Formats: sequence, C-alpha cells, structure tokens
Amino acid sequence: MQLCRSGLISWANAPCVIGFRSVQVHRRERFGRNPHTGSISQTLLLPNSVDEYMGPDNPVRFVDAFVEELDLQGAGFFRVEPNETGRPGYHPADLLKLYIYGYLNRVRSSRRLEAESRRNLEVMWLLRRLTPDFKTIADFRKDNRPMEVV
Repeated sequence: MQLCRSGLISWANAPCVIGFRSVQVHRRERFGRNPHTGSISQTLLLPNSVDEYMGPDNPVRFVDAFVEELDLQGAGFFRVEPNETGRPGYHPADLLKLYIYGYLNRVRSSRRLEAESRRNLEVMWLLRRLTPDFKTIADFRKDNRPMEVV
C-alpha cells in the first residue's frame, strides 16, 4: 500500500478515488519512465458495434429469434400496427423481448428494466439501443395481460 495524491491510503496498482475523479497510481518500475505506456487508465477503442460483444450462443439471440417469429397481432398484443397520426410508440416485439429478458434474468421491476436498457450490453443489443422508460414498460405489462378464460 502507498499514499496517493489525496492523502488516502491505496493499494499500489488500484486507482485512488477523489470525489468522482479517479487518479491512477503509477509505479516507475512497472510502467517505465513514461507513465502513459501500459497504463490501465489508457483510452481504448472499443468495437464499433454492440453485436461484436454478443457471442453466437448468447441467450439474447434466442430471445430475439423467438419473438421475431411470433405473430403478435394474432396473439392479441396491442399496438402492433402504429396509428396513422402522432409519433409511433415502441413496437410490442421490442417490449416483449425486454419482458422475457427480465424474467430469464430475475429482473421484474419496470425501473430495473429501464436501468438495464441503459447499462447492460445484452439489453442494448436486444432492443437495438432503445431505452424505454419505466412507465412504458409498466403500461405494456398492464395492457397485454393474459385474458381470463371463463
């Protein structure tokens, strides 16, 4: 352990946190004279598409293929065909994918599903980077409940 710039004790290779900023603790013997060579704080060029993160055997690919093959209008889902006026809403297939993903991963709260759509790469891929808010997800559940059979 060593003392970092903020005066807090930190592990030698761990970042020292000051407020919301992270300061990398460099060691000359590990990184050489140039502190930017081999630093973990170096900016990386990530893949251009989210698809490159999803392997061919990832379960979200199954969810996507399954929902795309469903006849949503025949199954009784609302708003499959958008209205002629106004801004079109989210397609029910996208919200159903999110709903199924939530059940597979034990995320049932609409607010948690909203958060997952903003931070989880699998959900970003599944929804094509759409980010519905919690009210939209909750309304989809409410509007598309299974009908009671008498």
